[in-house]
Amino acid sequence: MQTLGIREIRQRSEILKEALDAHGEVILTHHGKPFARVLPIDPPKPKRKWRPHPELADIPFQHVPSEVILAEERERDI
Repeated sequence: MQTLGIREIRQRSEILKEALDAHGEVILTHHGKPFARVLPIDPPKPKRKWRPHPELADIPFQHVPSEVILAEERERDI
């Protein structure tokens, strides 16, 4: 979420669209006090989904957190 002042929008009108594209929500202020929330009509496009490196794609995903595995190994060594 980003805040923009009325003066900024009057001076450079495309700043509102840029902020909506980047943040998805903009709070408008007048003399530093928020008075409106602007949302885009279409929701922002989701960011690219994570894809593994091609050489690492065959390695299975680890479902157990590493701290759990380390704790179990430490308990066995005692």
